[in-house]
Amino acid sequence: MPTYHIWTIGCQMNKAESERIAARFEELGYLEAKSANEADLIVLNSCVVRQSAEDRVFNKLHDLKHFKKERPEILLALTGCMVDSDTGRLHRNYPYVNYFFKPGDYPPWLEKADEPTLPQQPSPSVYIPISQGCDNFCSYCIVPYRRGRERSRPLEEIVCEAEELARRGAKEVILLGQNVDSYGHDLEGKPDLADLLKELNKLEGLVRIRFLTNHPKDMSLKLIHAIAGLDRVCEQVNLPVQAGSDAILKAMKRGYTVDQYKRLVRQLRKGVPGIALSTDVIVGFPGESEGQFQETYDLLSGIKFDTVHVAAYSSREGTTAARELEDNIPSGEKKARLNEIENLQKRVQAEINARLLGGETEILVEGKKKGKWHGRTRTDKLVFFSSAGDYHGKLVKIKINKTSPWSLQGTINMEEA
Repeated sequence: MPTYHIWTIGCQMNKAESERIAARFEELGYLEAKSANEADLIVLNSCVVRQSAEDRVFNKLHDLKHFKKERPEILLALTGCMVDSDTGRLHRNYPYVNYFFKPGDYPPWLEKADEPTLPQQPSPSVYIPISQGCDNFCSYCIVPYRRGRERSRPLEEIVCEAEELARRGAKEVILLGQNVDSYGHDLEGKPDLADLLKELNKLEGLVRIRFLTNHPKDMSLKLIHAIAGLDRVCEQVNLPVQAGSDAILKAMKRGYTVDQYKRLVRQLRKGVPGIALSTDVIVGFPGESEGQFQETYDLLSGIKFDTVHVAAYSSREGTTAARELEDNIPSGEKKARLNEIENLQKRVQAEINARLLGGETEILVEGKKKGKWHGRTRTDKLVFFSSAGDYHGKLVKIKINKTSPWSLQGTINMEEA
């Protein structure tokens, strides 16, 4: 039987698409190889959102070029956001790669399935793409140029897929979209994300529902009420702010002000007490002064997010920022600003997590790592515990006896051990 290996980098959408490609391979009789060295077919699922990710893809392609010389019979395929409409350019640059296909598609040599192919034995927590593409065109972002304009999947199709995944053993679904808050605007009847959550909340077998990524200008009060009122929807939201300066937000074309963002945070915390908030931040955007960076620092310090994903700006060819703005912040200054945010967030997360010490929390166990079981709380805190039992895919209560900025450790409730 032919063997395959998939190498994935980037966002949760890439991970979800790799899972589905793998499921399709296995449905057609392929076997997963333990490594690329043992595979007859290698698929690279690429990311070009940041230069660091693109560099890793380039390095992998370079390695595979030598690998292909040694084993010319293997098939190489490239997908993900590196693949745009100009596949001719890609063929010229990488003549040793056999196939290129756009993100979200299946490899061109596979028979098209009538329905999306799902893993036969899904993980306890699974991704479900609910839309593709983005209409926002933030000045720094390449995604709309690679994934296209927003396209929502029919609500009934998503519910059916979630029901089948639950039947196969999944306990939690994470709904994915470049902007989940605009889900459904292009569908007949215009159902929105809150409507979708309401339908998913009825499914037997599912115990948790999450969704990302949100856009602050599009999140509605109706959605906040859905989070508060639906028992399986987790009290956790990713809400990228990107900057704490109105001038930088305007240059980024984000479509909201700092005050509007703060108001939304207040609405979330009032409507959903105890909600965990995470955010994304870009430092070193073109023209960002020390004072404007300080505004971002002060915003994060004041709001105290549960998690902050921070990245240094990297110019993406084809975006408005790359065309119109000079990437004029030195790399050393970008790194220094990134380190300042990371150090701040380490202190904030240590403080937030320390409040959980001595308490009991419920986690969904996702697997085992280095001899310890691990899972996440409804607020997305990573928890480790030791036990001889088999807890894969189970909800268990853990008493927290150690905290750090990045994770929690505890002991399982003896009634469940």
